[in-house]
Amino acid sequence: MDEDVLATTERDVLDSHVSSAVFGGRTPPLKGEGVKLEVFDQHLTKRKDAPRPAKYGNLPYATLQTGLVYDVRMRFHVETMPTEDDVHPEDPRRIHAIFESFVNAGLAWGEGTNGPSNEYYMGRIDVRKVTKEEVCLVHTEAHWDWIQSINTWTEDDFEEPQQHPGHKMDSVYISPLTPYCAALSAGGAIEACRAVVLGKVKNVFAVIRPPGHHAEREDAKGFCFYDNVSISTKVCQREFGDRCRKVLVLDWDVHHGNGIQQANYNDPNVLYISLHVHERGRFYPERSYRDGRVAYGDHLHCGAGAGLGKNVNIPWSRKGMGDADYVYAFQQVIMPIANEFDPDLVIIAAGFDAAEGDMLGGCNVTPAGYAHMTHMLMSLAQGKVAVCLEGGYNLESIARSATAVARTLMGEPPERLQDVNPTASAVDDIKRVLRQQSRFWASLYPKDISTRLNVGLLHGERMHDVVRKWQATTLWEQFGMSPLFVYNKHLSKSFENQVLATQNYYTARPLLVILHDPPELLASPDPRTGVVELHNTWLTDIVKTYIEWAVNQGFAVIDVNLPKHASDIDGQQKHEEVDSVENRTLEATQLLNYLWDNYIELNDSTHVFLMGTNIGHGAIINFIKGNEERAQDQLTGAISFVQDVPLQSCRSVNNDALGVSLGSWYHSISLVFVTSEHNFWSSDVSRKPKKRFGKVNRSSEETITDMLIEHQDAVYELLSEDTQEWRSARPMSEDEASVDRPATSKLPPISNFSLSPAPKPASKRPQSPSKATNMDLLSSPRGRHAQPVPQGRPSRSPMR
Repeated sequence: MDEDVLATTERDVLDSHVSSAVFGGRTPPLKGEGVKLEVFDQHLTKRKDAPRPAKYGNLPYATLQTGLVYDVRMRFHVETMPTEDDVHPEDPRRIHAIFESFVNAGLAWGEGTNGPSNEYYMGRIDVRKVTKEEVCLVHTEAHWDWIQSINTWTEDDFEEPQQHPGHKMDSVYISPLTPYCAALSAGGAIEACRAVVLGKVKNVFAVIRPPGHHAEREDAKGFCFYDNVSISTKVCQREFGDRCRKVLVLDWDVHHGNGIQQANYNDPNVLYISLHVHERGRFYPERSYRDGRVAYGDHLHCGAGAGLGKNVNIPWSRKGMGDADYVYAFQQVIMPIANEFDPDLVIIAAGFDAAEGDMLGGCNVTPAGYAHMTHMLMSLAQGKVAVCLEGGYNLESIARSATAVARTLMGEPPERLQDVNPTASAVDDIKRVLRQQSRFWASLYPKDISTRLNVGLLHGERMHDVVRKWQATTLWEQFGMSPLFVYNKHLSKSFENQVLATQNYYTARPLLVILHDPPELLASPDPRTGVVELHNTWLTDIVKTYIEWAVNQGFAVIDVNLPKHASDIDGQQKHEEVDSVENRTLEATQLLNYLWDNYIELNDSTHVFLMGTNIGHGAIINFIKGNEERAQDQLTGAISFVQDVPLQSCRSVNNDALGVSLGSWYHSISLVFVTSEHNFWSSDVSRKPKKRFGKVNRSSEETITDMLIEHQDAVYELLSEDTQEWRSARPMSEDEASVDRPATSKLPPISNFSLSPAPKPASKRPQSPSKATNMDLLSSPRGRHAQPVPQGRPSRSPMR
């Protein structure tokens, strides 16, 4: 194998067969302003700065050099018709920028450097071309043959290249020297890994291109032709046996390494961990360009067969991730798994497109962040770490980031991190991965409980259903509230027991409709197992304070609980993610429309107030925009509390008969509280909010619960002012006079709210809804309303 090594050259002309066959004896073009063949980066020979043996035998690792793979010839893969105005992101200058930064930082020796090469520089490792046998350890023979066929293409073939007839290439450009450069890139990665395993260097940085982690078994895609890292892994496993049996591949490129995952998905001896922006499948690579296969970079793809558990995806749900997020992922997931796996070699698929300033990644990892990640990985495999360049498209960003990694490889401690607090989004993403991967790794907690629940013996029930049943009983006992019947084929069955109403909801009095998130559950779980004990769990429900105030004022109340997840219809008891904001808002809007049509509009309410938290806010806005005339005619006020959902505007293209826009009307009847950290305040709109956003108030609080506590007086004041005339004119009934009595005595007379049409005479207490049978509810005077009909009032059907 060593006899195939090509002497690294920066000044000599290309191999004669390449120069004459591809360019007719002319020198090949190098892309980039000021970059010409006669202006060379450096003049190195194979011997001058080759790695030296360890200086001290008793300190072999400490006195070995860091290796460097770099060859100017990999820059000859260029666009066939380049323009300076539209430079392709995978720019040949990428590797030159990194190498030049190494030289300027004193890490590598180059032509013009003062003094001879010495042991303090990175030791230069020569590249070679990869062989067909090595490529076919990962790719198909047809894939190899297609890449080699590029040498025979005509000029027309390069205009719209196709690897598979009828399918346009996916993010790939091709030039006459692409096969040559791709072969050097894969060969350079192999020699870098071999040098580390053989102990020629303690670690190595392979500055290679084109990149490789998107190349699949028979597909060149995403700027990639050969899967450099996977080929190197398979070659080293085959050559070194037990010396390099277990390999950890850590991919911190901002894009998921679909090619590496595919090549090693069934291999129990290759642990592949990828940190990447995923955006729930909307970030590249979204899907296969040939068969439409969906993206598989989510956290649920964990390997298959013998390799189950050896594939770990850490998919960021949004862009903008920074140092603290990446370091948190290392601390919580990567290092515990890596230590348990105990690899013989670590290969970093080092794309630097998550670096701050990169035009494709949109993230904010600093050079210090990359240095810290490298430093942690150097604690594995006795320091045998090979860094292989992948993506990264801002020349300054990749140069600075790669230099920080090289400094760390050479023994310098990383610089201090300025950002140490991970974002809430990152914590959510990491905990999601932990929950999945804890099935396969003993070192990860908490363990997933679905395996225990689904045996069928524990008779588990989701707590949000249990809590709502408890709420129904409590609100019945305190305020005489009982469920309203909800039936609509378009609504989730989870809403059937989520709507409670006071007995007087249909009478001539103000009606407050509250659409809110479920009560907050505060728990202190076991720090090791994650088990939540009931004695360390508390349920908080600030909404009940608003219900109590409204009932004391003589208001009718409809309380709507908006579940964060629709309960399993098939009975599967497993961890479920919170449903998306879009889906929850759609469900809540449909429910509000249903309640308005079947309960609110049919009744004699003197005033109607809609109050919503988070998802409830979106439902209120959607309802108003979909029912402009009815809303303006019957709605008295709209109150919203917004934490982590979009602040929606109430704007319509139609104006009412008076010429007053919907937005202006909404502003006049609204009260909107938004958390201080909401994205709205960082937008240009927040400087002078339009009326269509309502009367927006920036809250000093950061959660819905805290806002409900902080601003309850403002809400009470609004409700009181808008109903002042009604409150002044109405006589206080005997029932309402009882509000000054203790809470246990606040119930109206039994005959007003008994669920059964014929309660037992001896009963002094209303029957709990939990004890009422379905037959009782269906046989009550108001049918499925489960509400009695007052004397002299005709019965109404709950459905139109």
